[in-house]
Amino acid sequence: MRHFGHIAPEERQRLFHQEPGVFTAQSPARVLAAALGATLYSPATRPQLADDIVKQSGRGVISMVLCLEDSIDDAEVADAEENLVRQFTDLAGRPGAELPLLFVRVRAPEQIPDLVDRLGPAARLLSGFVLPKFTEERGVPFMEALTSAEAASGRRLFAMPVLESPGLLYLESRRETLEGISRTVDKYRERVLALRLGVTDFCSAYGLRRAPDMTAYDVQIVASVIADVVNVLGRSDGTGFTVTGPVWEYFRVQERMFKPQLRRSPFTPEAEDLRAALIEHDMDGLLREIALDRANGLMGKTCIHPSHVLPVHALSVVSHEEFSDAQDILRPERCGGGVLRSAYTNKMNEVKPHRAWAERTLQRAEVFGVANEDIGFVELLAAGLPA
Repeated sequence: MRHFGHIAPEERQRLFHQEPGVFTAQSPARVLAAALGATLYSPATRPQLADDIVKQSGRGVISMVLCLEDSIDDAEVADAEENLVRQFTDLAGRPGAELPLLFVRVRAPEQIPDLVDRLGPAARLLSGFVLPKFTEERGVPFMEALTSAEAASGRRLFAMPVLESPGLLYLESRRETLEGISRTVDKYRERVLALRLGVTDFCSAYGLRRAPDMTAYDVQIVASVIADVVNVLGRSDGTGFTVTGPVWEYFRVQERMFKPQLRRSPFTPEAEDLRAALIEHDMDGLLREIALDRANGLMGKTCIHPSHVLPVHALSVVSHEEFSDAQDILRPERCGGGVLRSAYTNKMNEVKPHRAWAERTLQRAEVFGVANEDIGFVELLAAGLPA
């Protein structure tokens, strides 16, 4: 699989200075963590789930979560599990089908070995499990169940803990909760692919819901949690993990209070219709939040609608300017440090302080590619849209 693999090869050559790399579900964890991109959630109750998965893969989706938790009614769990096993068996019987990385979001630890056992040979399609409301107390049983299922199946299974518990939100318990989470994920480091943020649950604790012209970072109580999570769990010194961006809830036209946040300047006259469509579907707020995710140390994003996937991926491609700066900073002859003017002659590159940024940028370039010098996110967005 590869990002933008759903567009024609000649179009990729036009768009990319360095094309997105090819990877598989067996690739190293560091590659898969960077490659998750827009992780599309779907209720496990969908009757045509197997067809949906194949269709979304053909539209550029690289990772999906099939949900047995908050997206379905409590009374539907047993039926959803049966449907999940049936749909995986269907997928396993489709040789040659292009599939994304598939994860199951469970409610309780005992579901993990039970589902792996019931899936039988179809478990080979499973990349891992999403673990809700993760704390040290709740997380250890989940991780032990995952370890047991992995040993029984003989297949590598990853965990993606969701950080969304009230203990993480409340100021008086946040530090202790974060320290407990840190101990747990560090103990099971090889099995933790990424950490996901449950911002909807954070807002729920205070009866809040952000409007479509507000990002998660405009809700200060949420922004403070994101900052602390990245502070403790997202460090670039080798102790941190990939932390993914929060879900964007909107995909239909909403009444607006503020002006659109999407400037005209990146859009040529030919692309003005695209700009208007993005604004009409509240995508300008999504684009701004994706940019703020990156600025705050997050990579990838939880998505609940297929229309969100392409904007996340288009904004994940490394620009030619970023690539040029990162390469300059990481040149072997620069290992002693120093300051240099960027090749674009518009900024200072300070070798030692910018090294971690450069390493992360080249890691992103490995899976999302590097845009050609004259290509921006508008061209990437337009090229990825269905014909």
